[in-house]
Amino acid sequence: MSIAVARGRACRLAWVGAAVAAVGSCADTRPPDTAQETLSLVTMLASTDTAGYARVLGPRPFVFPEDHGPHLDYRTEWWYVTGNLTADDGRAFGFQLTIFRNALAPSGPGGPSAWATNQAYMGHFVITDVDGARFHAYELFARGGAGLAGARAEPFEVWIEDWALESVGEGAAAFPLRLSADGERAELELTLDPGKAMVLQGDSGFSRKGPEPGNASYYYAHTRMTTRGSLVLDGDTVEVTGLAWLDREWSTSALSEGQVGWDWFALQLDDGWEMMVYRLRREDGTAHVLSDGVLIDPTGTRHPLEWGREVRVEETGTWRSPLDGASYPSGWRIRVPGRGWEITVTPVLDDQELRLAFRYWEGSVRVDGVGEGGTRVEGRGYVELTGYAEATRAR
Repeated sequence: MSIAVARGRACRLAWVGAAVAAVGSCADTRPPDTAQETLSLVTMLASTDTAGYARVLGPRPFVFPEDHGPHLDYRTEWWYVTGNLTADDGRAFGFQLTIFRNALAPSGPGGPSAWATNQAYMGHFVITDVDGARFHAYELFARGGAGLAGARAEPFEVWIEDWALESVGEGAAAFPLRLSADGERAELELTLDPGKAMVLQGDSGFSRKGPEPGNASYYYAHTRMTTRGSLVLDGDTVEVTGLAWLDREWSTSALSEGQVGWDWFALQLDDGWEMMVYRLRREDGTAHVLSDGVLIDPTGTRHPLEWGREVRVEETGTWRSPLDGASYPSGWRIRVPGRGWEITVTPVLDDQELRLAFRYWEGSVRVDGVGEGGTRVEGRGYVELTGYAEATRAR
């Protein structure tokens, strides 16, 4: 069962395609078992409304601490943290905290008022209670003015109301980070350490998503952050430890015509390896040629994988949303033939669908199989599936 709660203590916003407009309603809840019209992450990342914005046209040097913070000349940006936790009593949990920034217009804030802004922020906070078979999802919307939401590079902080990811260290490294978020039934406070060095995804951080110039993102990740803190769930507080994954991307447009969604895998194995794979889906369900994959070894070195030849993903099951029957893949077999990898990826709960303003499936998964050197491996990770609900509505 999913619990979807939308809060807007200051102001509720509706994201309409690539644009965001402030509205007056500040509704607090939305029933999880009622089909509702939702917005599309795919549409938000499509190649529209690009005039006046910077474009991602090729590799560029990454500069820190500046690149921890916002890139206001680009239209869309996110700070994306997922992870798996184990409580001191042995219970298992997954979590997600994402803060999205979206520009309403390429111009400046438009006036001297503290409320004047051309930026809007959206946050998603999720807790998967594995042993309790419960999924809790919350969202926040806020203007990028009057202190309600924002981001800065030094000291690093991105926040939306009282949800935040912020540096408690010094200098360009930013770490350790503090993560804090809360919902009606869940509250999470974590400290994140880097674990491994930062990884530049794609071509030195230039990640092409579509064939047209500019349909790309700048993309870096921390793939194995060690994590400790506390979780409050239904009034019960537990101390937790685990691993987390930070994805940082910014762009003006990414997806191209005919690309209807993506399947993204972020997997952390117990032998110190990580795998990131994403499949960009076409309308007929096949993978776009720019789908991508990478292995990260225990030293932090990247090993790129060519989609289809060096990495193959096979769906092993399906799950249908109780909302409207939208069909999602549920279970996968991932092979890296040249290295002998064959791993199975299984959701810890079938229903980890976010039924919020944007509707997608993002959830905690278990991993087991054969990894590097033919050794047996286990692990945990996260999978994100977008565009499946839109496909159901289009039929």
